[in-house]
Amino acid sequence: MPGASVGSGRALPETINGRTGQTKQWGDLRKRALSAALLAPTALACIWLGADAWTALMALAAGGLAYEWVALCGGRPWRMPGLVVPVVVLFAGLIAVLDRERWALVALAAGAIVAGLTSGRRAMVAGVLYVGLASIALVWLRGDNASGRANVLFLVVVVWASDIGAYAAGRLLGGRKLAPAISPSKTWSGAVGGLLAAMLIGEAAGDLLAAASMGRAAVVAGLLGLAAQAGDLLESAIKRHFGVKDSGRLIPGHGGLLDRLDGLLTAAPAAAALALLLGRGVALWQ
Repeated sequence: MPGASVGSGRALPETINGRTGQTKQWGDLRKRALSAALLAPTALACIWLGADAWTALMALAAGGLAYEWVALCGGRPWRMPGLVVPVVVLFAGLIAVLDRERWALVALAAGAIVAGLTSGRRAMVAGVLYVGLASIALVWLRGDNASGRANVLFLVVVVWASDIGAYAAGRLLGGRKLAPAISPSKTWSGAVGGLLAAMLIGEAAGDLLAAASMGRAAVVAGLLGLAAQAGDLLESAIKRHFGVKDSGRLIPGHGGLLDRLDGLLTAAPAAAALALLLGRGVALWQ
């Protein structure tokens, strides 16, 4: 029979050195690399240029994230009640720009209540908090004139390292599933690889950005890496809840902004909480 191996009962492409399986395994690598090559320089440039450039980028990202969330909920972001989510998120972010983080959190909580009352959907409330907390954290972190650049660079690099390390280790090593009920593709090897990558890159980044005691940057990076991986699992659970494969189609190879920024959405509030404990002007790993 054309296209089948002799006596195997399988299609020929599946039996030639496993190349078809390998191609499928790494099939999204090119799209992921191209997307990262476009997005990463933009993010790094905005972080480096200053708080204003970063805030503008975060406003665009927050609007896109809110749009995707409302769409997942079946609403329309430009019409009530879906309009509440982007308006509240952007308003809370504006207050955070003024270095009034407590009032930003109050505005976010009030907006979440309004979203619940106007829509009657708990998912709308969750979206305000999910997107809003991360947006406030990222704007507030970069607003620190003394250590904002270093802290946000450290956070972003660690989250990227965790994501890349988990992807590479999971695809290369495979093995036991991490949370098959939530995300069948994630493995323990990927989780360990992501954690190790976050710690190694975090230690190197910490040494370059601001000197600290040996190993401290790796510990902080490990905690942020774990938060990022928790965000990845949370996003998988969210998509499973809504019955979708991707949160959107904005980024080739990644889906939507919620897909691409899932780790940052949970790691950023963790980094902001640590920054609050340490005080303004202090690097996260010092």
